[in-house]
Amino acid sequence: MKNIFVLLIIGALSFSAHAQKVAYVDIDYVLKNVPDYNDAQKQLDGIAAAWQKEVDQKYAEIDKLYKQYQAEQVLLTEELKQQRQKEIQDKEKAAKDMQKQRFGYQGDLFSKRQELVQPVQDKVYDAIQKIATTKSYDFVLDKSSGSVVLYSNTKLNISDQVLQSMGITPKTQKSEPANQGSNTKQSGESEGVEDKAVPAGNDKQPSTDPRQQPSKPDGQPK
Repeated sequence: MKNIFVLLIIGALSFSAHAQKVAYVDIDYVLKNVPDYNDAQKQLDGIAAAWQKEVDQKYAEIDKLYKQYQAEQVLLTEELKQQRQKEIQDKEKAAKDMQKQRFGYQGDLFSKRQELVQPVQDKVYDAIQKIATTKSYDFVLDKSSGSVVLYSNTKLNISDQVLQSMGITPKTQKSEPANQGSNTKQSGESEGVEDKAVPAGNDKQPSTDPRQQPSKPDGQPK
């Protein structure tokens, strides 16, 4: 009797799953076709490069002071040594604080990204939501979310519909699995349409991530 009850539950769940309408979107593909997103990325790259140059200049100044101190320390009194060391340490702290402010978690670059990219992500989300509501989809999966999808039917791909609903003609070609029935891992499984944190198309992050600056040995001149 217990086994029959379990089979009934499994059957009910299977029927429920088959009754649901599902579609998927390749968010990376969609964002690459949105001009506003590409413009935002270019602006972010330019801003990050300017801020990084500013940080680099601070560290270059510290390096110059440190080398000058190393060359002259044998001629300095103990008091002057301490003054020069403190000057270098203060400048190094200021440079690190600037780097953290510009590129750290929830720093200036993070805020700028929210300002420029979030509106585009919201437009994409709204377009997905409208299509899902109009066509009565129960779930819309994100194929580029970083999870694993072993099979996807291209008939369920509504990426171009999302772009067209935003008034955009697709320019890049969608990439689909070469062998959809294989066990090759493909990116994607959804977090659903309720996730407004749309992946930013990998964002080409290297141009916006801060480079870690090497500190002086032991954190201060000797």
